[in-house]
Amino acid sequence: MFYEMFSFVVDIIAGIFAGFLLLRFWMQALRLRPPSSLGQAIFQLTDWLVKPIRRIVPGFGGLDWASLIGAFLVALTSILLESLFTGQFHPGLLVIASLLRLLQWILYGLMALIILEAILSFVNPYAPLAPVIRALNQPLLAPIRRILPALGGIDFSPLIALIILQIISRMLMSALPALYFYLA
Repeated sequence: MFYEMFSFVVDIIAGIFAGFLLLRFWMQALRLRPPSSLGQAIFQLTDWLVKPIRRIVPGFGGLDWASLIGAFLVALTSILLESLFTGQFHPGLLVIASLLRLLQWILYGLMALIILEAILSFVNPYAPLAPVIRALNQPLLAPIRRILPALGGIDFSPLIALIILQIISRMLMSALPALYFYLA
């Protein structure tokens, strides 16, 4: 019982913080300028981790690698805390499980952005945050929209993208037990 609560709290805190780091990475990769309040909040929350990493690993290729490495370190820390708490510490599995958790967070973040765009399109398509959300989803939805244009004025690309992301997520989660069995 105590382990489940501890694991839940660690997952929530690590997931939210990693989400901010991943959002920072994605916005900078797309060269997107969010509303000043949102951008300022994200940078203030993540600067304490990103700036020291950036001294070691500068950005290159137009990408802010320090934010992505920071998100990986958050995943590594959360996996390490949980494995030390349970006493099932396996160094080989630690890095792989951290990468899988990071990929899972990336998929969850993309799904959340798509759902948020769908909700905004119904509730308030002219909300100040709507153009930012659309720009964040554009690289994911544009290829689907080229293959499947809107039918009868209804855009099915978010639904298709959610299905694809859910399939990838399930494949990742099924890989973890197999890796643990292989490394144990």
